[in-house]
Amino acid sequence: MTQKLIVIGAGMATGRMLEALVEAKADYHITLINGEPRGNYNRIMLSPVLSGEKTYAEIVTHDDAWYADNGIATRFGCFVDTVDRAAKTVTLTTGETLDYDKLVFGTGSTPFMIPLPGHDLDGVIAYRDLEDTEKMMGLGPDNTCVVIGGGLLGLEAAAGMAARGVDVTVVHIMGHLMERQLDEAAGYLLRKALIDKGITVKCSANSKEILGKDGHVRALLLDDGTELPCDLLVMAVGIRPNVKLAQEAGLAVGRGIHVDDQMLTSDADVLAVGECVEHNGAIFGLVAPLYDQAKVAAKTLMGETDAFVQKELSTKLKVTGCDLFSAGDFADGEGREDIVFRDPARGVYRRLVVQNNVVIGAVMYGDTADSNWFFGLIRDKTDIADMRDTLIFGPAYQGGTPLDPLAAVAALPRDAEICGCNGICKGQIEDAIAAGASDLGAIKATTKASASCGTCTGLVEQVLAVTLGDEFVIPAAASMCGCTDMTHEDVRRMIKSQRLTSMPAVWQECGWKTPDGCHVCRPALNFYLLADWPLEYKDDPQSRFINERKHANIQKDGTYSVVPRMWGGITTPKELRAIADAADKYMVPTVKVTGGQRIDLLGVRGEDLPAIWKDLNDAGMVSGYAYSKGLRTVKTCVGTDHCRFGTQDSTGLGIKLEQTLHGAWTPHKLKLGVSGCPRNCAEATCKDIGVVCVDSGYQISIGGAAGMDVKETELLMQVGTEDDAILTIKAVTQLYRENAKYLDRIYKWMAKVGLEWIKERVEADRDALVERFELSQTIYRHDPWADHVAKQTERYQPLANLTLEAAE
Repeated sequence: MTQKLIVIGAGMATGRMLEALVEAKADYHITLINGEPRGNYNRIMLSPVLSGEKTYAEIVTHDDAWYADNGIATRFGCFVDTVDRAAKTVTLTTGETLDYDKLVFGTGSTPFMIPLPGHDLDGVIAYRDLEDTEKMMGLGPDNTCVVIGGGLLGLEAAAGMAARGVDVTVVHIMGHLMERQLDEAAGYLLRKALIDKGITVKCSANSKEILGKDGHVRALLLDDGTELPCDLLVMAVGIRPNVKLAQEAGLAVGRGIHVDDQMLTSDADVLAVGECVEHNGAIFGLVAPLYDQAKVAAKTLMGETDAFVQKELSTKLKVTGCDLFSAGDFADGEGREDIVFRDPARGVYRRLVVQNNVVIGAVMYGDTADSNWFFGLIRDKTDIADMRDTLIFGPAYQGGTPLDPLAAVAALPRDAEICGCNGICKGQIEDAIAAGASDLGAIKATTKASASCGTCTGLVEQVLAVTLGDEFVIPAAASMCGCTDMTHEDVRRMIKSQRLTSMPAVWQECGWKTPDGCHVCRPALNFYLLADWPLEYKDDPQSRFINERKHANIQKDGTYSVVPRMWGGITTPKELRAIADAADKYMVPTVKVTGGQRIDLLGVRGEDLPAIWKDLNDAGMVSGYAYSKGLRTVKTCVGTDHCRFGTQDSTGLGIKLEQTLHGAWTPHKLKLGVSGCPRNCAEATCKDIGVVCVDSGYQISIGGAAGMDVKETELLMQVGTEDDAILTIKAVTQLYRENAKYLDRIYKWMAKVGLEWIKERVEADRDALVERFELSQTIYRHDPWADHVAKQTERYQPLANLTLEAAE
């Protein structure tokens, strides 16, 4: 006989429980009641909604159609007034009374509001639901906001409003931000990043009173007499389990609703899940244990036996584009030692707390790629005595007998979360493997595991290895070359962490087998050193490929291809005459228009190169760098100058970008496109970086390719002005220069680190990235043709007098 199940609260825990019941075809008639006028949505994604990165529709987990298709009755926008456990009824504030056989409390938590004088003024809100988010979204550049609370929620609220141009001040009573997750040093770096984004941060600040005018908030008064004007005041100082209804119903409660291992309350027909529960003295705020509770509750409702077990948890957070990770106990204590790595200039900090040769705590900021490995050391209480000297640098630097990661992965339960970004657990990956997915690409396609930030890729591969056995071999990271066993990533990490600023330093510190390197490693080392240390390192032309040394592309018959630059595809009669004269004078057999909107002179003899460069240079033309691992072309359409569909000046933007990026060495060739409207005549969506102009601004996308691999770009972000577009492209180019493997195009790099990571880094560090890019350009942007003609090949000069004749 079908039983009646009533669920109070449409939170993330009850949503996951409903999914499990529907999937198992549980024999229940379900009614879902929610005080909000809507069903289940992903509350932890309210921050991207606030900042404008997502819409509410994108974070809905169950829409009206899902409830209807699965026979779930809904009562949204009303509350439960009373629960009569003896009669097994629930009475709503609408007056309706519903019968139940089983009842689930998912009443969540309520935000704590500091009882300051004035806390009940209009304009004082918490940050808890969509209504709160919409109130913050209503603010703009002319508004001010004060956020009380320097924890995760408060900082997300501040960052989201700052992204909308709101003048935001964060007030935090403690000495540093996020003190529960971060130590003081990491908190300092986070505070610095927030200040760089224009957010005012006041730590060790005590709120005294909320001041109002005509019933509306106007300012926050601190106990030192400081007044902070505001149009909106957001309290984000913590949450408390919502137990009022359960308490009135006579259930056992403490800080939360008491539940046992099966999520049963003191009434065998009543269960509870989520932030409202208390289990063995603990209450819960992170989503992972809530999902575990949901699965156990579903099993209990179906008469099956399962048990909720509290697990040691790590916290991996993304706040305002800054990666944060903490796990274990990182407080000071007797017998504890710290191992610390700091790189303040790059915003990277790692701290490990060690006791009796066991890592008991970890705090990481800015670079959390190895966080899963460190968490495994904490969880498994691994003895780290043999790797202590290199421990802080992560798994890539550990020698001797390696840890057995496959044994640890094999021991994980099916519900262990592998991919935090997409909430994918081990069991889902195993099911995908059973259905035929046999490699990482197939797992990404079917489950999305490792498809976002990429930090769980190693774990996904280990699940594949454990499940498939000998049928799967974890791809071994290839060494840089025969001179070393280290990978490109290993070497670059050493260059940065050890401040290695010359090739001999790299050879010495990294134990190169060949004293002077080889033709494979020298070009990569040359690029890494000039990209990471532009002031300290001088480019070594002899460590470049022949085309870069000859400033022209060698052809199969030993002649060369000469391509002068045409800014944004624009030329002049004077330039065309110079090209024609050069073709005649040096008997160039083939003159071809390229796909990059310029003219290629094919078949130039090597001995004629300096002379043809001089003739073209005298006409005002510079090298097109068609041979370089750097900017090649910026393809444009005519945009608003001539096209009736053009929305922006795509030609002008393309010219500015080409002049800005000219001479910038990158890990591989770099091609851009700027289309003046979504018709995309400049084919911007298959370039390394593409811009599509729209009425409201500029859509910047990255990761395209149209060669052996055909890739469509993915949207990085949309900006409103041409200046912002240029700054954003400078920033993403510098991020690519500083982090990609040599000879990886942007799409290959993006597949490794994830689009979201790139986006977060560009948003958080744009100004610093641009500053480093511009510094490098003052050293390396030059015209090699003019240098050669002037016999000054040993001296690079900034191209300060570069002009575009077509624009004159």
